[in-house]
Amino acid sequence: MRITDTAVNMKLLIDLLERLSIIAILAYFFSRFKPFRHVLLRSGSVREKTVLAVLFGLLAVAGTYTGIPVQGALANSRVVGAAVAGLLGGPWVGLAAGLMGGLHRYALGGFTALACGVSTTAEGLFAGLVNRAARGKTTNWLVGFWTGFAAESLQMLIILAVARPFNQAWELVQVIGVPMIVANSLGVGVFMATVRALKLREDRIGALQTQKVLDIANQTLPHLRKGLDFDSAAAAARIIYEATDADAVALTDRGRILAHVGVGSDHHRPGEPILTEATKQVLSEGKIVVAATRGEIGCKSARCQLGSAIVVPLRCREEIIGALKFYRIQENAITSLEQEFITGIAQLFATQFELAALQRQAELVTRAELKALRAQINPHFLFNALNTIVSYVRTEPETARRLLIYLGDFFRRNLHQAGDFVTLAEELNHVKAYLAIEQARFGEKLQFREEIDPSLSTLELPVLTLQPLVENAVKHGLLPKQTGGTVSIRVAKVKRGVRITVHDDGVGISPDRIVRLLAPDSSGTDWTTGVGLSNVHERLKSIYGQSAGLRMESEDGRGTTVEFVIPRRLSAARPASETPRETREKVAR
Repeated sequence: MRITDTAVNMKLLIDLLERLSIIAILAYFFSRFKPFRHVLLRSGSVREKTVLAVLFGLLAVAGTYTGIPVQGALANSRVVGAAVAGLLGGPWVGLAAGLMGGLHRYALGGFTALACGVSTTAEGLFAGLVNRAARGKTTNWLVGFWTGFAAESLQMLIILAVARPFNQAWELVQVIGVPMIVANSLGVGVFMATVRALKLREDRIGALQTQKVLDIANQTLPHLRKGLDFDSAAAAARIIYEATDADAVALTDRGRILAHVGVGSDHHRPGEPILTEATKQVLSEGKIVVAATRGEIGCKSARCQLGSAIVVPLRCREEIIGALKFYRIQENAITSLEQEFITGIAQLFATQFELAALQRQAELVTRAELKALRAQINPHFLFNALNTIVSYVRTEPETARRLLIYLGDFFRRNLHQAGDFVTLAEELNHVKAYLAIEQARFGEKLQFREEIDPSLSTLELPVLTLQPLVENAVKHGLLPKQTGGTVSIRVAKVKRGVRITVHDDGVGISPDRIVRLLAPDSSGTDWTTGVGLSNVHERLKSIYGQSAGLRMESEDGRGTTVEFVIPRRLSAARPASETPRETREKVAR
């Protein structure tokens, strides 16, 4: 190649890079608009792919118009639009954008019109195939550079193969080949680097916003556990207000203001009826409302300073229970990021409300089952105990008196239990009162042994946990055995917490019956009614987790062992001055 040719090539390369900078600036300008960014970064649906193909088809057309006339043809950057479309959207998007740019170039005429039209279409399709081969991971600038390099090399080959006369095509390729390959390869690479930077920025903003939403949800969770009321709403509104730069934050139920923090709190007062028309619209229609002006907010107070707002419905199990409001003093001041942010908070609140509702329902069910268990045990045990005491009244009145004291103690603990948790010592006293009466009935046939770590006497456990297990061991393990036997209770520290074991050396039970007895809907007629074991099993799981239920092992004729573990983090003994409720609140925190 002559020196003059090299100089021409360098000048052409510089001119192409200058033209390419115009397209780069245009692309950056478009990237500042949210609709363009949305399509650029999330081209998944047919509509988004169509918009992407049209946008980059127009970019390819712009590349032709900024071209430089050379020997009856155009040195241009048309490939940038077609190649980037294929790299971002795949084969069909690249093909459509390339076809759009190619047809436009063909319509302009010239001896390379057909060759350039075909090559632009082929370049878009080729870049789309690169996207498919890379499984969409094409925003690396090196991938863009080498794709542009290969695509422009392909264009030069198509010009040589299609354009006529061949000598003129060869001379043209000698002049424009190297400058166009270098310039447009850089152009595609720079464009993909811009897209990657834009994606990283969006991801970073999204991650920060998600983290803020999660932080707010974590702080509000303890308050929203009891549902949406004045106290929980005030706490949640304060947390959101302090975590953001909102001018005001408010929460309502279906008809009243529950909390309002910030500007406007002088007339948006908790307990008063809802003042804004935007909120009433959200509660009636269940749709998010973005009020851009004071008029759209529709506050009835003439002195209200709030200029714009986003109002989001709060739901619990698809039912609208209130609204969350985010205010600005300025009009038209609610950004799209703030819309997404408040919507995300409302969705997490809905999840918290549903979990709170489920927890309350589970507590009610557990309490109902516990009451049913108490009602079942009382008459069943009472009749047998009274018969035993009657038999001692004349012959051993002191024994009868002692048994009456045990019976009174048993029912006092059973009927007047203040909370759902008791200490191990209290539960053992309950068990011993029961066993004293049963031993009076069956004499030497029933023996009792305990092995208790003294340091665990103040350990908390759910009420009526041991008594049903001991009763089942006595009635259905030992008493059917002609010689009777021994029921043992062992409480010891283990690595995971505290293990409590009830063992009898009675007749045993088959494995299939164990499965039935522990089933939540157990209704068997043996081992009491099966309700006792299943109730204890389900309560342990609901309190300590699914792995914390009863574990039963048994052999026919050799006895049965039932045990459970209270996890270490929940097994610390409470101080004598501390109530079970206080302990549970500590655990919750």
